[in-house]
Amino acid sequence: MKIIRCKNYEEMSREAAKIVEAVVALKNDAVLGFATGSTPEGLYANLAADCKAGKADFSKTITVNLDEYCGLAADHPQSYRYFMNDKLFNHINIDMNNTHLPNGKAADLPAEAARYEKEVAALGYADLQVLGVGHNGHIGFNEPDSFLVQDTHVTDLTEDTIDANSRFFESANEVPKQALTMGIGTIMHAKKIILLASGANKRDAIATLFNGKVDPMSPVTVLNLHHDVTLLCDDEAWPL
Repeated sequence: MKIIRCKNYEEMSREAAKIVEAVVALKNDAVLGFATGSTPEGLYANLAADCKAGKADFSKTITVNLDEYCGLAADHPQSYRYFMNDKLFNHINIDMNNTHLPNGKAADLPAEAARYEKEVAALGYADLQVLGVGHNGHIGFNEPDSFLVQDTHVTDLTEDTIDANSRFFESANEVPKQALTMGIGTIMHAKKIILLASGANKRDAIATLFNGKVDPMSPVTVLNLHHDVTLLCDDEAWPL
């Protein structure tokens, strides 16, 4: 694992943007795996600014997202499709037909999970997967459990995750209780992974990652088995 320790969130976001843009510069039709939540917002702001300045070109880029809430339409302000459009896609020169997320409003959610898994596989999986990490060690919506699910699936969100995400909603009661998420195997098929960690509340998860053991109760630890992972960690999240 390569580690880039950054002074603060802004430096971490800038360094992450450099990595994403380097992948696209080498392969203009690269498949980029994106994450949502507050951690990658700075990365997306940098990508948008660089595209506007003519320093990055996403016209042939393909994207796949990790997850989507069950029950939220694409135009719902808290859906991950809305988030990606608002934070990134509407501000870069990407073909919206090349942006892919699970459909949280699908009538048959397990069938939608299987469809999305096939879609991501048909694209050759991500050339670069961007990940954040939950304070409980989850990646995507792969929550702590006694086992790790390989493929895209419907998952129940833990109370910890619901509480953490309630800041984006009027109350915790409004947070969906399920999500569609890429499985651990889907994520691990990515050719390259960058993991972003910012803030003191991520310190324990990164400390567990540094232990070097794979523990399904902290899903981020599976990244110890991947051949090309770069951790970008700010000082507040640094556990040592």
